[in-house]
Amino acid sequence: MFLGTRLLAWLVALYAWLWIVPRPVGSGDLGYVTAVWSRADSRWFISIAQHGYLKDGGAVFYPLYPLALAGLGRAFDGYYVTAGIVISLVCGAAAFVLFHRLAAMHLDAAGALRAVLYLAIFPMSLFLQAVYSESLYLLLAVATFLVAEKRRWLSAGVLAGLAMLTRIAGVALLPALVVMAWRSPERRRALASLAVAPLLAVLYPLFWWIHLGAPRAPYAAEGGWYRHVSYAGPLGGLWNSLRAVAAALAQLATGDRVHAFWTRSHSDPLYVATHNLEDFAFFAVFLVLGIVAWRRFGAPYGLYVLVGLAIPLSVPHLGYPLLSMPRFCLTLFPAFLALASLATTVTRDRIVVATSCAFLAVAIVMWTGERWVS
Repeated sequence: MFLGTRLLAWLVALYAWLWIVPRPVGSGDLGYVTAVWSRADSRWFISIAQHGYLKDGGAVFYPLYPLALAGLGRAFDGYYVTAGIVISLVCGAAAFVLFHRLAAMHLDAAGALRAVLYLAIFPMSLFLQAVYSESLYLLLAVATFLVAEKRRWLSAGVLAGLAMLTRIAGVALLPALVVMAWRSPERRRALASLAVAPLLAVLYPLFWWIHLGAPRAPYAAEGGWYRHVSYAGPLGGLWNSLRAVAAALAQLATGDRVHAFWTRSHSDPLYVATHNLEDFAFFAVFLVLGIVAWRRFGAPYGLYVLVGLAIPLSVPHLGYPLLSMPRFCLTLFPAFLALASLATTVTRDRIVVATSCAFLAVAIVMWTGERWVS
């Protein structure tokens, strides 16, 4: 299922590349065949892999994926894009295998396959083969839950720590793990074992402090991406997103491209409106699925989804409060378990598949045309 959907996505991307506007590519790697999966943040990851972290250099993405990219990229004689794709594909395939095992613990055989399918055709699943850290993070997050279900607490702590060294979203694993450990018969040992996770996570800011004298750089850099910390936590981001949605509805109702009801960018007001509506729609769907996951699979699964949504809400973007929310939802795997538990009829299943595939195709074409997709 993973390989089939990745191959289909790759063919659609190549077709879009050749059909829309064939563009020249730089030397190295495999030309446009691999270049289609290197966009936006990919360049930051490759820069870190090639040159390391530079003080005031702008590239402060979390280190585990760039570290793997640096090693494999050098082994591939400098073909970093190809190396990044290989890492993403291998980690993605492994994540799907583990996710199916985890799903089989909570759903029947058909439901477990549906959960895997819904993840495979999720509109943002294109990032699972791009030079991005999503596949690696997804693998670590799923593996963390799987070993925690088996009460292997030290392994769960190590995996959660590695997840936090991959993406800040890894923090969402901690509340879920604490609940699982608290309910365990060996509560003290379990909680003590999980302490390794924050100890591993702190290595990243510690590195910046010791080697570059800037321990806050990974967090202060968010200001350069027009994000700010909300003093009201996730409620601040939620309030801004609701205002953006109200403005978007007014914008689309009038069709006005001159007066902007909500924008802090130089983009077309109608584009901004559509963008904000899409981001909020993904948030709303996954909020519901997070609640369903809590009720059907337990608090740890629901907590992981809800905290995963709360993190970007707490650091909203100035013009697009929920910027990148669809991509952040990709790794909230309990939501796909919840969706599989709801889509138990043929009609519901077809609706999910048709909707996801349609939006995935649009996302791939936009991605290939170098439009913002996230």
